[in-house]
Amino acid sequence: MINRRQLLGAGAAGAALVSSQAWGKTTNMGLPEAAQMDSAATAITPRPSSGPDYNPVVTLNGWTLPYRMNNGVKEFHLVAEPVERELADGMIAHLWGYNGQSTGPTIEAVEGDRIRIYVTNKLPEATSVHWHGLILPSGMDGVVGLSHPGIPPNKTFVYEFDLIKSGTFMYHPHADEMTQMAMGMMGMFVVHPKDPTFMPVDRDFLIMLNAFDIDPGTYVPRIMTMTDFNLWTWNSRIFPDIDPLVVNRGDRVRVRVGNLTMTNHPIHMHGYDFKVTCTDGGWVPESAQWPEVSIDIPVGAMRAYEFTADHLGDWAIHCHKSHHTMNAMGHDVPTFIGVNKTELTKKIRTFQPDYMPMGTAGMGDMGKMSMELPDNTIPMMNGWGKHGPIEMGGMFSVVKVREGIGADDYSDPGWYENPPGEQAYEWTGELPEFATNNSPKTILTPKPTSKG
Repeated sequence: MINRRQLLGAGAAGAALVSSQAWGKTTNMGLPEAAQMDSAATAITPRPSSGPDYNPVVTLNGWTLPYRMNNGVKEFHLVAEPVERELADGMIAHLWGYNGQSTGPTIEAVEGDRIRIYVTNKLPEATSVHWHGLILPSGMDGVVGLSHPGIPPNKTFVYEFDLIKSGTFMYHPHADEMTQMAMGMMGMFVVHPKDPTFMPVDRDFLIMLNAFDIDPGTYVPRIMTMTDFNLWTWNSRIFPDIDPLVVNRGDRVRVRVGNLTMTNHPIHMHGYDFKVTCTDGGWVPESAQWPEVSIDIPVGAMRAYEFTADHLGDWAIHCHKSHHTMNAMGHDVPTFIGVNKTELTKKIRTFQPDYMPMGTAGMGDMGKMSMELPDNTIPMMNGWGKHGPIEMGGMFSVVKVREGIGADDYSDPGWYENPPGEQAYEWTGELPEFATNNSPKTILTPKPTSKG
């Protein structure tokens, strides 16, 4: 496990030979170190100490892959392998990923870099890596059978190309992708502009949207699922175990969101409007940037948006598909809203004393319940805030804007204390009479006028 403040750079002689089917000539220095991460904490990468300056991205509950310099080439080592990922406190999934985690580590480099990525396959079947959105030679594109042969188990292939454009991209297999992507094989690839004065920000967050279908009490995703996913995650983490986005008041903030699920996700952020500044096709010119408070992330796409953190507070950020902010969703649960279950409950408790009726007045009570669950699952709603249960889960987090946050400080500042007069409260006085218009002459919609 690498330290969260460790400079991600040094490598060591590797333990595997490069496959004879690898492309290009590499120097005989062995493989770069295959760094591993077994923590679900957000790891912060320091700014580079040499080369073009850039502000590294912050991958929520993730990390950035180390590299080494080899005769002017940045060398990375990805290992495709089975992993155990803590989706939430008390729930582990058996997935496939990279370097100990799913989603895989973020790859960061700079426009103009030449990069060499060693990919070692420790899966039980062949794999590949497609560099989604990057412009590169056809033979490096990662489509098995089209670009190159599949990477057999226990073999290492080399991908080598120049980064000719900056932006936010993704990586994933194009080999048995129905299985491999459903098992969690995906990651983000950020190419920073070579000009540090182009599109600078103070905080740069990165989120990969992914989803799984894992039955309560089980560990392995059901790979044949097409629509009925029950766990909606950011970087393979579920609220309330997704870290907050911590920013200092006045910071210029970028949020990059990639989507490799089977459906679109309208990401909504409270308290702010923002401008869409980048897609996986490239940067959006300032004259064409458009304002939003929600941005829909299509399947297989990335959107980045930016805002200035002017408004103090704790602001929700979430997918606006309501079931995507719920955990462990069941698709065969009947609706009991308005059903009086009093007598039925008495009868059930004669043989099941701990039975608790649910759903008579809606599902909000789920946020307060502490009912016994099967092993290796989580409640539908499990997040608590300063004022009680948040009644959210899944694709949800909080943007925490504060005064006095240090430039490299991303630690959770706790809950926001609303100033006097700035919090909604219960009214206990008399209600005013509401004005109504009962005039028969009232015209709500103007009638069309006839011509001639």
